[in-house]
Amino acid sequence: MADTGIFATTAEVQRKVGAGASSTSNVEAYINQFMTEAESYINDVTRYNWSDAYSGLNADVKGLLKQAASNLAAIKVILYDMAGYTNITEAVTLINALDEDAQRAIKELKDKKVQDFVTGA
Repeated sequence: MADTGIFATTAEVQRKVGAGASSTSNVEAYINQFMTEAESYINDVTRYNWSDAYSGLNADVKGLLKQAASNLAAIKVILYDMAGYTNITEAVTLINALDEDAQRAIKELKDKKVQDFVTGA
């Protein structure tokens, strides 16, 4: 099986989930699904189809998309089964940090001035 996501790879998601991630959800098949969901969410909330425009974007914009999508997919991996983490607080802290970072990137993508810059790049 190969990565089917546009914005980030399985390996990039796996680096963010920590050692306690479920061996069931921390695999390519699950991550491909989570990545597709994350990409659709980003396109929807920013009201721009970054997936279709991806090949023409500059590296900085691709980095923001990678940041947001890989964080959102990593959250889904963690939420699938938190039993492998030392305690629930560890998992929740990781989820909160990933979500905050993803939402910061999405906020930049939503900003009209930034959007004009990136789509014109």
